[in-house]
Amino acid sequence: MAQQYDMPLKELEKYKPHLTRHSDFEDFWEKSLKKLESISREYSLIPYDYPVKGVEVYQISYSGFENANIDGWLAIPKGVKNCPGIVMFHGYNWAFDGNLHNVVDFALKGYATMHVLVRGQQGKSVDNIISMSGFTAGWITKGILDPEEYYYRAVYLDGVRAVEVLASLDFVDNTKIGVVGGSQGGAIALAVAALSNIPKVTAVEYPFLSNFERAIEVVPKGPYLEIIDYFRRNSNVEIEEKAKNTLSYFDIMNLSPLIKCHTWMCVGLVDEITPPSTVFATYNHLECSKEISVFKYFGHEYIPGAVEPKLKCLMNILQM
Repeated sequence: MAQQYDMPLKELEKYKPHLTRHSDFEDFWEKSLKKLESISREYSLIPYDYPVKGVEVYQISYSGFENANIDGWLAIPKGVKNCPGIVMFHGYNWAFDGNLHNVVDFALKGYATMHVLVRGQQGKSVDNIISMSGFTAGWITKGILDPEEYYYRAVYLDGVRAVEVLASLDFVDNTKIGVVGGSQGGAIALAVAALSNIPKVTAVEYPFLSNFERAIEVVPKGPYLEIIDYFRRNSNVEIEEKAKNTLSYFDIMNLSPLIKCHTWMCVGLVDEITPPSTVFATYNHLECSKEISVFKYFGHEYIPGAVEPKLKCLMNILQM
């Protein structure tokens, strides 16, 4: 796609829609975090024979929200003590081989790196939340009529627990931990940065789950269409209102003012899966120190020009 379908860049830079969160928004998340605190921080490590020198690799499992087993990968620079840490999150139903090779690559760059396999989507991570509504082709509408049952409540809290687990490891400097991810993974990383004081930096590409109302109005393809499909199959206006009320608690735009750590983001201006306006909606509501890299001719894909700015951001905060 060679031309924009969303807004011109000058409009995107000023695009700041009203937050849609309700008066009990922060109370909802405080109660959810207290519920997470009641679950013990148990984890297990199984060594994995990866063909590279200088890095130790493990399969990791830990107890996530509602005691669900959450799987992932952990790669550690060999012999390094007091190591900075990174927690990674993957895209929507998208993690070839659990993104193991990316995890090892970050460990080779000097980070104790943990990659979370999102519940129900990858590995043996279990989705144990019973929901009374939703159920389309993917996950985005599961439990959509009740914030307590909504799928991403557990996913975000699994992410919070992941940074707690990494911070508890003896060889990790718990004052130097970052969270990273792209698309769904970017949304989870931002949610974790909003809900936990552990991350000192977050670096994300074209985050998903932002500015839901705008997304479902303009998006031409991708997972947001699952919401539209749900509304097509349930045409009662009250159902749509109830669903949008639920989504407001999980909208990254609404969580972004809670983020205190430095945040780097990137966006492609021809992204047809996470529309640029929805990315800027979150970015423009951030009240922390922040920076954004904009790529005019790229969409929802690997963006080579984003690699060095992202690594520089992480290095300046976690390795200096």
